[in-house]
Amino acid sequence: MYPSWMSEASFYDFLERIDLDLAEATRREGCGCTGVLHRASYPRKPRGGPRNLGAGYDRRLSFCCARRDCRQRQTPASVRFLGRKVYLGAVVVLVSAMRHGATPVRAARLRELVGVSPRTLARWRRWWREVFATSRFWQAAAGRFDTPVSGAELPLSLLERFGGDARGRLVGALRFLCPITTRFAQAAMAF
Repeated sequence: MYPSWMSEASFYDFLERIDLDLAEATRREGCGCTGVLHRASYPRKPRGGPRNLGAGYDRRLSFCCARRDCRQRQTPASVRFLGRKVYLGAVVVLVSAMRHGATPVRAARLRELVGVSPRTLARWRRWWREVFATSRFWQAAAGRFDTPVSGAELPLSLLERFGGDARGRLVGALRFLCPITTRFAQAAMAF
C-alpha cells in the first residue's frame, strides 16, 4: 500500500538535490532590481518523512536582495515543500492519492506510518477539490495533458498522467506542481 521508498532518506535526498538546483537557478537570476541575492533560508519542521531526513529539511531555501533599499525576498520553487503545508509535499500528494481507495483500515495504517489524522486527510481532500482544482494554475495547466485529468480525483488522476514507476510518477507530479510553491502562487491559491 504505502511504498517502502517513501520511508527511505535517499528519496528525500534526491528531492533535496532538485530543490538545490532550483535554488541555484533563482540565485543566478538575481533580483529584479539587479541586486545580488544572499541566502536567507527560513526554518521548517516538516512532518511525514523518515526520522533520518538530512539537515536540509529543517530549512526552506530562500534568498534576500543584498541592496539596502530593496531587500526583496526571492523564494524558489520547491519539490520538497508544498506551499505552507506542514507535511512534506511528497506525503501530501501520495497520501491524498491513496485516499481515493482508502478503507478505514488503510486510513488507520496511514496515520500510523506518517501521522496524518483523518481531519487532515479530509482537509487535504477539500484543498485538492475546492482550491487547487479551481485555481488559475490548474485551469491553465490541465489543458497540457492529452487525456483530461479528473478534478474530482485529484491528485490520483494527476499522478496517472506521468510515466514510469510510482516513484517516477510522484517526482513528475512534484516537478509539475512546484510553480505553486512560490509566494505569488500561494497568495493566488489561498493556501
